Amino acid sequence: MRHHVILGAGPAGVIAAETIRRHAPQDRITLVGDEPHPPYSRMAIPYLLVGHIDEDGTHLRKRPGHYDGLRIERVQGRALQVDTQRRTVRLQDGRALAFDRLLIATGSQPVKPPIHGVELPGVHHCWTLADARAILQRAGPGARVLQLGAGFIGCIIMEALKQRGVQLTVVEMGDRMVPRMMGPAAGGMIQRWCERQGVRVLTGTRIEAIEHEAPLRARLSNGEHIAADLVIIAAGVRPAIAFLEGSGIRCLQGVLTDERMQTNVEGIFAAGDCAEAFDRASGRTIVSAIQPNAAEQARVAALNMVGRSAELRGVTQINVLDTLGLISTSFGQWQGVPGGECAQWVDEAHHRVISLAFDGDRLIGSNTVGWTDHVGALRGLVEGQVRLGRWKEALRRDPTQFMAAYLATAQAQAAWCGPGDTRRRGDAPVR
Repeated sequence: MRHHVILGAGPAGVIAAETIRRHAPQDRITLVGDEPHPPYSRMAIPYLLVGHIDEDGTHLRKRPGHYDGLRIERVQGRALQVDTQRRTVRLQDGRALAFDRLLIATGSQPVKPPIHGVELPGVHHCWTLADARAILQRAGPGARVLQLGAGFIGCIIMEALKQRGVQLTVVEMGDRMVPRMMGPAAGGMIQRWCERQGVRVLTGTRIEAIEHEAPLRARLSNGEHIAADLVIIAAGVRPAIAFLEGSGIRCLQGVLTDERMQTNVEGIFAAGDCAEAFDRASGRTIVSAIQPNAAEQARVAALNMVGRSAELRGVTQINVLDTLGLISTSFGQWQGVPGGECAQWVDEAHHRVISLAFDGDRLIGSNTVGWTDHVGALRGLVEGQVRLGRWKEALRRDPTQFMAAYLATAQAQAAWCGPGDTRRRGDAPVR
């Protein structure tokens, strides 16, 4: 009987524990989380802020006794050190957990920028249930809220705050909103949309200091001073892997894994937002902090932990964002590659953008704003590494024709390539 220790009680940790139990009924499973609550989804917190759910609604598994019924032992604690020689994990309270197989699924942690006053009461991240409770106390209708960060997570928080009826100012250091997901045209379009909805957005701006307490007073890099009842820090996240320093487990941006989600140390695996896995489409290792990746990585890791062979097929690079009713998407290497070509279509009057990035005759990435019809075809072209042939020039002239390109190339190639035939063709005629 093996002992599987799972560090992290988020979606990846829970899915891994359930998968192990399904395939190894007699093995011991210990799930370690650093919060006192049952495992919950951070992505559900905005719905809690709006009032669509209560705290129980954030829980990943809602059936009473779910973990006890599966004989998954839950331990509250924070990992401080992994000893790969002794095969133990030391927790903050001094306990040591011995393991046969270890899964690192500690996820991400919010970045705390070096701002004077960031520890003052009324300054919060929006990351935990404790953060949500504090925000609910201060973010009533008419409250003055200053938010640092207009990235993917920041936009989700902004949506919830706006629905609570606050007076919202958003400060973003980048030159546009969602700069790590959207190019200039798309990010600028989202900013103009938000401003029309009553949100003040200041790009290219930093909070330099937070002073006083009632109300808070923030000094900005543009010289302004803004009074606020609440300041929210949404300045990005990073993999929560500092405790692995000195362990011998290889880390780059995240915990480096192979196609089995195993690290460089036999019997130690990683999954979810802290894992760095190989992406076949881009040819490099990446950390892709989205839940579908976390779920698949957890499944693959768990199967290998119990001796069943499984491989990760790839890392999905996809983001879909609803910003105050404006839908945007980002697939693949939307920012392009050196020597590649780009095409763009903008409809300012209807708040729509399509941006495409090519490498040779393959579409490698895209941005869309305000365009919801058939966007899955863009994902299919990007992830399928489809050769476009003459359709590339058609898309350069008119990016809105991506669905026609998909039908003429991706589906045709699937029909022409029989079992075991990896040839790809892209010479369908342009219509």
